[in-house]
Amino acid sequence: MALIVLAADKGAPGVTTAATALGAVWPRPVLLAECDPSGGDLAYRLPGADGGMLNTGRGLLSLGAVARRGLHGDQIQEHTQKLVGGLDVLVGLTTGEQAAGLTWLWGPLGRSLVAFPHADVLADCGRLGLHPQINDLVAEADQVVLLTRASLDHVAHLRERLTLIGRPVGVVVIADPRSYRASLEEVRRIVSGWDVAFVGGLAYDPKGAELLRGQWGGRLDRSLLIRTARELAARLAGHVAAGDRPVPQPKSQEPSNGVRP
Repeated sequence: MALIVLAADKGAPGVTTAATALGAVWPRPVLLAECDPSGGDLAYRLPGADGGMLNTGRGLLSLGAVARRGLHGDQIQEHTQKLVGGLDVLVGLTTGEQAAGLTWLWGPLGRSLVAFPHADVLADCGRLGLHPQINDLVAEADQVVLLTRASLDHVAHLRERLTLIGRPVGVVVIADPRSYRASLEEVRRIVSGWDVAFVGGLAYDPKGAELLRGQWGGRLDRSLLIRTARELAARLAGHVAAGDRPVPQPKSQEPSNGVRP
């Protein structure tokens, strides 16, 4: 099926939260793979299907231990776990030091994720540029999506990364709901001369992010985060299914217009 890389260039504009939200509403079977060489915290954020903590030793770390003898898509399923709610996850490394012995892994992992037969794969690659070896995985992706905030410094770094990647990418703006449409239009204008496949958005919604972690009351489907994630997931899934066909730009993704959960 398809491999979609989610990453950022500067800081941490919520790549893991965005990847988890998209996985929760993805319109087809999906695997969330934590592929940040700096180390991730998915195992500490979200409970497993039994309500307990995910096993940090089962995932990318255990996969790397057997991958030297060869790695193929069917192997990955043996190292995945389920979150409460049923989302399949490949738990990543928990420290950057663990990545030091796995610099060879990222290219074979990317090829195996592309060949994963059971589902689309959303790969949370964290911040690009810190670990050049992750570029071997990024090069295998069907679609690269860069997340950014609408601030001047984030967009400046985004433009530099667009030059370095050298392929069409999607851009997702983590935008304040009060200026959602304006933020998307401004970033779309700034990157209009670059090789950008589409510009989409996710609402900056701290309460929705806490609800996604099970730490805040209310209904998740009604959060701005999930409402905008549902629209973005449908658009992104359609984009990778369409291959090289252009995706029409929507007139608006403004949350206040009411995206149905």
